[in-house]
Amino acid sequence: MKNKLLFLVVFVSIIILSCARKGRPEGGPKDEDAPIMMTANPPYETINFDKKNIKIQFNEYIVLKDLTKQLVVSPPLKYPPVITPQGTPSKSVNIKILDTLRTNTTYTFNFGNAVQDNNENNKLESFKYVFSTGNYIDSLKIKGAVTGSFKKEKLKNISVLLYRLDSTYNDSIIYKEKPNYVTSTLDSTNFEFTNLRDGKYLLLALKEASNDYLFNGKTDEIGFYTDTISLPKDTLIMKPIRLFKELQPYKFKRGKEVVKGKIQFGYEGEREEMKIDLLSAVPETFKSFSEFEKDKDTLNYWFTPVAQDSLNFIVRNKKFIDTVTVSLRKNKIDSLSVSSTVGINLHLNDTIFLNTNNPIVSLDKSKFSLVDKDTVNVDFDVKKQTINKLAVLFKKTPKMNYKFNVLPKGIIDLYETTNDTLNYQFKTLTIEDYGSIILEVKKETEHPVIIQLLSNKKIVKTRYISTSQKIEFNLLEPKEYTVRAIIDKNNNHVWDTGNFLSRKQPEQVIYFETVFKLRANWIQNEEFVIK
Repeated sequence: MKNKLLFLVVFVSIIILSCARKGRPEGGPKDEDAPIMMTANPPYETINFDKKNIKIQFNEYIVLKDLTKQLVVSPPLKYPPVITPQGTPSKSVNIKILDTLRTNTTYTFNFGNAVQDNNENNKLESFKYVFSTGNYIDSLKIKGAVTGSFKKEKLKNISVLLYRLDSTYNDSIIYKEKPNYVTSTLDSTNFEFTNLRDGKYLLLALKEASNDYLFNGKTDEIGFYTDTISLPKDTLIMKPIRLFKELQPYKFKRGKEVVKGKIQFGYEGEREEMKIDLLSAVPETFKSFSEFEKDKDTLNYWFTPVAQDSLNFIVRNKKFIDTVTVSLRKNKIDSLSVSSTVGINLHLNDTIFLNTNNPIVSLDKSKFSLVDKDTVNVDFDVKKQTINKLAVLFKKTPKMNYKFNVLPKGIIDLYETTNDTLNYQFKTLTIEDYGSIILEVKKETEHPVIIQLLSNKKIVKTRYISTSQKIEFNLLEPKEYTVRAIIDKNNNHVWDTGNFLSRKQPEQVIYFETVFKLRANWIQNEEFVIK
């Protein structure tokens, strides 16, 4: 009896422990299968569709991940559909259509990779639900890719649009109306349209800020396929669509005194030779300097303070002229501050630059000194590069320690304020501490080419060539470098972006495939063919 009772206790305990365990049995196979759509009501690829609700059943519990980013409805709907449930597992997905559907149109609800099983997050990749409000399902396809036009970067979630070229089309439609078809690159640079109708189309790509499928030149990047797409003829786009940011039309914003003796003139878009001319009568001793601020839509205007309440200016460029009055109310002048580009090491091909916040009007070179590790004076020169930038030029000796000093009153600015004592200590390395990259450039394009050497996405060196030649980049720090070539079609020595309305593509940029992992005392030779 006791043995039977003991056996019963052990048996019950094993059952309880087994029930308490979660997950698959130890050693069982992992579920790697994606969910499967079992049924849909109305059925998949229904024709003459006239419903407002759709229910899709799956073979297991699923969840919807990142649905707002993944879901693409084509053609786009004015009012987004309501899709439930979200955030909770379910064996079904319900779609409620709030919009009025177009007649004789094939619709595609592309869920991307949003549908995943609840346990292992296996994705049902590129899941679609398709129906037609007409009496057949459109079945044509287009494939292609999207890239950036200037920077080498990974692109994702790019909207790709198709506009039907019919009697209602005009170029302004991309700013005002949604396209006939839309798809997305999601996590890849590739795109694919399915269930398209035959006809002629304009093909665009947008990197949007608002995801409304309307082009906003101020915030969005755009790319376009130059040729008309003709279906069913064009099913594969051979050249990728290149995204670019358009230059915006010039617009003057305002002038504002930010500190005593300094006005900032703000503007938007391409400045196109913007100039500021003073209208107000000022004393003969009045001095002024102006300079565009790097990477900002701002023109800085410094001037000697005057006993006036305001100054009047003419603001102009090629297409614009206006007058502006700037009130003068600030009482404090910015004291002179100086920063240097030199760190612990001064590389043999670098220059020491001193940058100031105020315009420099005079120097006293007797206040400057440069000595080596033996306190021997080193010959040097100080030259003004811009209104607030100085270059310290001298012959550098490898493997040498230096001290560079500037005593007070060595630099005098527009407001007759001067520098505090400046002390810099740095050293140079040996020639063997550096490496070199030698490129045998074979130029097969008729246009000049800008060759740029980059590190950490910053330009290290630039060369401009018009013929095939050997280019040497010497005295380089041991680190990773990339090389790009810009086909300079208009010969202006800079990269030019595109413009949709004028059907101007951005200038082509070609990145050399090899990333240079340069070592010290190493020369790397490569051939770069530019077509």
